[in-house]
Amino acid sequence: MNFQQDYLSKKKDIGGILDLFKSEDFIISGLGASEPMNILSQLHHIAERGVKGCDITNCLPLGNYEHIMNDSYKDAIFVNSWFYGGQMRAAAKNGNQNTTHMPQRLHTAYKKRAYAIDGRRVVLLCTCSPMDAHGYLSLSLGCTYEREAIDNGAFVIAEVNPNMPRTFGDTLIHISEINAFVETDTPAPTLPAPTFTDKDKIIGAYIADLVEDGSTIQLGIGGIPNAVADALKGKKDLGIHTEMFTDGMVELVECGAVTNAKKSINRFQCVATFAMGSQKLYDFLNDNPSVLMRSGNYTNDPAVIGENSKMVSINTSLEVDFFGQCASEAIGPVQFSGSGGQADTAIGAQRSKGGKSIIALYSTANIKNPDGTRTAVSKIVHFLKAGSIVSLSRNDVDFVVTEYGVAALSGQPTRERVKRLIAIAHPDFREELQALAVTNNII
Repeated sequence: MNFQQDYLSKKKDIGGILDLFKSEDFIISGLGASEPMNILSQLHHIAERGVKGCDITNCLPLGNYEHIMNDSYKDAIFVNSWFYGGQMRAAAKNGNQNTTHMPQRLHTAYKKRAYAIDGRRVVLLCTCSPMDAHGYLSLSLGCTYEREAIDNGAFVIAEVNPNMPRTFGDTLIHISEINAFVETDTPAPTLPAPTFTDKDKIIGAYIADLVEDGSTIQLGIGGIPNAVADALKGKKDLGIHTEMFTDGMVELVECGAVTNAKKSINRFQCVATFAMGSQKLYDFLNDNPSVLMRSGNYTNDPAVIGENSKMVSINTSLEVDFFGQCASEAIGPVQFSGSGGQADTAIGAQRSKGGKSIIALYSTANIKNPDGTRTAVSKIVHFLKAGSIVSLSRNDVDFVVTEYGVAALSGQPTRERVKRLIAIAHPDFREELQALAVTNNII
């Protein structure tokens, strides 16, 4: 087959791409930095073409797209999100009638969403690095559910961008699997350089003490995870099996702390399902066979995660109650982010020989009062806020870590759990928490 001829026959401009959408399309958009930002920035124009009744499902979207922020397009495009970003939170706060949250566990997200397709055409919107001499492109920074959609017959519309790194694994896609594409030359979307505070450093050091040499780790992104990565630089023969590949992980590879030599599966390779961060991260990933990108139904399957010995899952939470329940994605009933892979990785780590499930959080948060002033509140609480969504059950938390220490909960009865959690709460709230525990006959 003449791959270049096939490539040219599928090349379109943005107007030609928009002409491909049909009413009632079931659209799936790439995750985070994998979303085709140029297509999505113009997607609302399908309404002018008479297209109606489309659903789009996104995950951690990056752009302030019209079809999200402007609910006048709701008859053409209704937005479902597996994981909120700032614009999704803003749309929900503004009362937009065209957005909603989609509960999920990452490793079954596409499978569960597929129940709602009901015969409609599935359209995958993705981003690829350029085609090679053999007719293959790369889904680049993620294949969390993209590969599943392709394998299940989705109509594939791509942006082909030379600034996107070429990665290996389930990211490989042949030109014959793509229905149409538009070429772009925009910079790959990056995140600010990772930073962390003194408080993050303290928490990072506590967590590093729980991680043995030869462990396989899963980390997210943010101040605490970045501090954990920094604190792990003195470890030996760590492995990486994670949902998200980050800048901190690049540093662990470069300093020699990560070798992947002691992993039980995928030895000598870092395994992830998506990546997002700095240009340095993308340069590291480009044409690097030591990083294996796999679909989320593999990376986040607790059974697969559990095959790694000494698997350590490190996640964060917004609030933890006396029982060890974690509200990690919402503040009361208000959606903040999403379940992501927190339950997947925590349960997987507990299946692992020598594995550990760790939850980290600050002891307090400053909330804004109606008059504009701020008040400190404890993030370790007797009961979760009314309407809270439990992201991780009390059965799946081995350790809770704040800047005041480590509460080892695994195998402990409720009364002992409460005592240990109060001990790592902020000192200003311990007396109150103790009284609440007694009043509610918990200790």
